[in-house]
Amino acid sequence: MGPFMSPFNNLLCMLLGISFTVWFTLLLVFIIVPAIFGLSFGIRSLYMKMLLKVFKWATVRMERGAKEKNHLLYKPYSLNGIIAKEPTSLEEELKEIRRNGSSQDLDEFEMSDTFYFCRRGIESIVDDEVTKRFTAEELDSWNLLTRSNYNFNHISTRLTVLWGLGVVIRYGFLLPLRLTLAITGVSLLVVFTTMIGFLPNGRVKNFLSEKVHLMCYRICVRALTAIITYHHSENKPKNGGICVANHTSPIDIIILASDGCYAMVGQIHGGLMGLIQKSMVKACPHIWFERSEVKDRHLVAKRLSDHVKDKSKLPILIFPEGTCINNTSVMMFKKGSFEIGSTVYPVAIKYDPRFGDAFWNSSKFGMVNYLLRMMSSWAIVCSVWYLPPMSRQEGEDAVQFANRVKAAIARQGGLVDLLWDGGLKRGKVKDTFKEEQQKLYSKILVGTQEDRSRS
Repeated sequence: MGPFMSPFNNLLCMLLGISFTVWFTLLLVFIIVPAIFGLSFGIRSLYMKMLLKVFKWATVRMERGAKEKNHLLYKPYSLNGIIAKEPTSLEEELKEIRRNGSSQDLDEFEMSDTFYFCRRGIESIVDDEVTKRFTAEELDSWNLLTRSNYNFNHISTRLTVLWGLGVVIRYGFLLPLRLTLAITGVSLLVVFTTMIGFLPNGRVKNFLSEKVHLMCYRICVRALTAIITYHHSENKPKNGGICVANHTSPIDIIILASDGCYAMVGQIHGGLMGLIQKSMVKACPHIWFERSEVKDRHLVAKRLSDHVKDKSKLPILIFPEGTCINNTSVMMFKKGSFEIGSTVYPVAIKYDPRFGDAFWNSSKFGMVNYLLRMMSSWAIVCSVWYLPPMSRQEGEDAVQFANRVKAAIARQGGLVDLLWDGGLKRGKVKDTFKEEQQKLYSKILVGTQEDRSRS
């Protein structure tokens, strides 16, 4: 039996060797080498166009099948707009409530005024514009990735077979390919940045560090089959400035860093992430904080201020929201990065959810689970807009400056501009928000009394 097994084992080893050689040769020629030089063969764009045609065909089949069988295909309402609201002021609302009452003058408290606050409270519970920003964006059509429709597999056998074929392609081919690329990109980043760290500070070190970071991040981008469209590259952040962007996912960093080098800001971690941070900081002046230092606002501000004063250092990349939002809106920007007095370069990032949901719901998925979901999706498609640089105007405080930058990002990305703090994801509403409504109500009553006394 042994003599017969030996040739078989040799043949098997030879076939495996040939397979691995062909596999890595294709990776080197079509992915790694183009990533080094920033080139693209257009394969990902062709892949995206093919997916759009398949999605369109699947949606037509679903709608036709649902119509024939009288099935409810789409959900009866969208989570982004349950209650229709017209923009009206508090004063107008109170006058409307008092219209049928004993007094229509807003000069004193009326018990009927409480109906306004009760109604607004119930509306906030039913149509909570904060909580729904931390759930995945709902799709109207099926992308062969998530079962976002009712009983789609019962509408058509062909659709069920197509979904099964998609699972085989995503987990049997795309996932192993992407894992290989991700491991390759991270390994090269750790090895090369560690080697560059031994070089003396100077132009050569900075040049090599920039090329290595761009190469490795571009390989990681290809590990997600990310198709990115950059707009207005003439506004790209420059040294000595601060780049601020809306935050949807940890991969926002890779999306931006594959088109330019940045100095990262963050907390020091342990394990694999800590190893990557230590190797990166040897080649580039990133800003890492100990856990005990993160809450020291003055220390953080000083480290950031010292960095931006050196015009030879890379621009700092910051996500002022402080948490991931589902890419439908932009929430309150923390004022810390706007107090430094440096030039701010706003960047708007908008993902296309049809190919894969880039939002990281950290309360539902861990980092490893999230990355595996990203690598098993069809693709990550997004647009990045570099907005003109902005500076703090005379008489403008940090909060006003932050809100102006946030509004510009929301407007360019087609996102909803919200004043709420993203920290409400895990915390309670601050008392200041409640006090604002109380002050507004009392201001209306006091103002009406003053106007009447003057007349």
